[in-house]
Amino acid sequence: MIDMVMLGILGWPELLALAVLVLLLFGGRKIPELMKGLGKGIRSFKDGVNGIEKDIDAKESDSSSKSSENKD
Repeated sequence: MIDMVMLGILGWPELLALAVLVLLLFGGRKIPELMKGLGKGIRSFKDGVNGIEKDIDAKESDSSSKSSENKD
């Protein structure tokens, strides 16, 4: 059980080794392109989540207004 928890913890040496590995695999020119694509993906995901939240809020307000109309 403890071994499973320890797998998720990365220290400075591991992060440094990962950075060097990424730099060797992709090179200095590809990294900015990869980060730009990652940023666009994250932005798109957040926009999708916000859209879903707005839809849920709209449905809740519609149902609450309908229930108040039925009470009158």
